[in-house]
Amino acid sequence: MKTYLITGGAGFIGSTLTEKLLTKGNKVVVIDNFNNYYDPKLKQENIESFFDNHNYTLYRSDIRDRNEVAKVFDNHKFDVVVHLAAMAGVRPSIEDPILYQEVNGLGTQNILEEARLHNVQNLVLASSSSVYGNCIEVPFRENMIVDFAISPYAATKKANEVMAHVYHTLNKMNIIMLRFFTVYGPKQRPDLAINKFVRLMLDNKPIPMYGNGTTSRDYTYVDDIVNGIYQSCDYVMEHENVYEIINLGSNHPISLKDMIEIIGEELKIKPKIEQLPMQQGDVDRTYADISKAEKLLGYKPQVTFEDGIKAFIVWYLKNREEEK
Repeated sequence: MKTYLITGGAGFIGSTLTEKLLTKGNKVVVIDNFNNYYDPKLKQENIESFFDNHNYTLYRSDIRDRNEVAKVFDNHKFDVVVHLAAMAGVRPSIEDPILYQEVNGLGTQNILEEARLHNVQNLVLASSSSVYGNCIEVPFRENMIVDFAISPYAATKKANEVMAHVYHTLNKMNIIMLRFFTVYGPKQRPDLAINKFVRLMLDNKPIPMYGNGTTSRDYTYVDDIVNGIYQSCDYVMEHENVYEIINLGSNHPISLKDMIEIIGEELKIKPKIEQLPMQQGDVDRTYADISKAEKLLGYKPQVTFEDGIKAFIVWYLKNREEEK
């Protein structure tokens, strides 16, 4: 049995990871501040089934509060920290860049510093494919120069990679930075495109399509991402002197136009398209080279986009029915 700290553990990815770890008999400690970026009730629903498990502990705390973070580390001895908590979203970061710097920058450093002070050697941190900006060469490889962010969100994620390397170098901490590529699946945040488009189609409302539909994303099913996180945790616990940046994606980009069409086909609804200009901060495409993840972690995505969309829609319709 291992003890894991998961920050942002009530969110989409964090709660899915929590379920996997608890099922395998581990102890899971979660920090989440249940902020109102989207309805906190949804996060509560994500974790409702965990409260009867004696291996589960929840702290309703903010990672910006150093004293609160320190208490969590004081109360537990962690084998590995999985740091997922962040202000998410490219477009909102343009509206409030200071908030993103506070949460993603200061909050992450609080986690790194308390891990150092409590002699926690193994950490897996969430980065993002957004750090690649509009890199021309594809697929995106981890050794590409990523100094040209086009959103505050992306810049905070790149900064976290740099700060984590400092802690690795000075304190011999084992750290993996995971660059997630557009995660989707059951529990997905309501502001993300797939969730939003399903809702709009079912409500017979138009789908906002920014640009001409040729932008593409390397959509990655949440269970594949969680498997990659789990494999990364094993890797940092089993190796010494680790600092790695690793892509977790599907290696199969889907265009915006195709994504809308696939959702429509699964729902048996013809989408109504509202074409809009491209938005600031949006990248043209993401496309993950996952050869490093395959080699180091044994990572291998299992879920096709079509099957992932089917699974998401089954989950969405079940929850929609329960809300009526």
